[in-house]
Amino acid sequence: MPVVTTDAESETGIPKSLSNEPPSETMEEIEHTCPQPRLTLTAPAPFADETNCQCQAPHEKLTIAQARLGTPVDRPVRVYADGIFDLFHSGHARALMQAKTLFPNSYLLVGVCSDDLTHKFKGFTVMNEAERYEALRHCRYVDEVIRNAPWTLTPEFLEKHKIDFVAHDDIPYSSAGSDDVYKHIKEAGMFVPTQRTEGISTSDIITRIVRDYDVYARRNLQRGYTAKELNVSFINEKRYRFQNQVDKMKEKVKNVEERSKEFVNRVEEKSHDLIQKWEEKSREFIGNFLELFGPDGAWKQMFQERSSRMLQALSPKQSPVSSPTRSRSPSRSPSPTFSWLPLKTSPPSSPKAASASISSMSEGDEDEK
Repeated sequence: MPVVTTDAESETGIPKSLSNEPPSETMEEIEHTCPQPRLTLTAPAPFADETNCQCQAPHEKLTIAQARLGTPVDRPVRVYADGIFDLFHSGHARALMQAKTLFPNSYLLVGVCSDDLTHKFKGFTVMNEAERYEALRHCRYVDEVIRNAPWTLTPEFLEKHKIDFVAHDDIPYSSAGSDDVYKHIKEAGMFVPTQRTEGISTSDIITRIVRDYDVYARRNLQRGYTAKELNVSFINEKRYRFQNQVDKMKEKVKNVEERSKEFVNRVEEKSHDLIQKWEEKSREFIGNFLELFGPDGAWKQMFQERSSRMLQALSPKQSPVSSPTRSRSPSRSPSPTFSWLPLKTSPPSSPKAASASISSMSEGDEDEK
């Protein structure tokens, strides 16, 4: 595609190919050979001095609206983000993610300032520059890492790395005698703001360590670091080690208490289960007992049956009422029935009367014979 081939500069110091002024030179066809974004994450991002972009085609000025539409189609939009990146954390990663996803096809270059510049303008760092470079190389959003990045961006630096836009949070960053080191970038229309992640920063992490210094010193002593390595005095070392022993004893006591509580809970659960089972078995036993020996139980019916059988076996059988009577001889009269009740008889009035009654009783006996 046609691009501008001019080396003139605008009043702000930004090359005209990156400014808002229309091109004034002739157009010629030069193919872009800029590196493409990383498609695989099997290797860390390269350093800028290793890739050494040899693209000879000057980059035409892009607006943010054009870049968001996906133009130009023959090269990615080159976005630059810089920082110290000490104690690389999630806030850094989120800022780089925003810079990477600003446009549909973007190539993210990340500049990392050296130890000398950082110590001069900001202060001492926890990680040295080599460690900070490597941390950035292994971030998935980074396509290229620029070592020893400048504290303030110059036109020469922007032209050398073919930078289209600079991504950073919109808070004015006063440093190196300037109220905002990104002021000239904003005026040139090359600044794209990102959002800071609240609650996490390098300063916050260092504050936590300083606040809980004793805890981390004891932790590292326990892990095998020497007092000399931790810059701890002899007295503090002994105090920290004694405190570690106290903490171990507390932990043991706590473990014993927890185990005893677990044992008591298990015993209570088992006793509760045993009580429930005993109640169930007792109910079952009582129910079976009542079913067998209750008022309407099977034992009563069995006893009644057996008792009736025993009574039948012991008592003789009675003759049937409707049995025929034995025939008697006609000459004989039926035997008189005698009443066992005592009869009141008057004494005989005379001896003749007594003899007469005796004779009559004898005659009656003969008749029965």
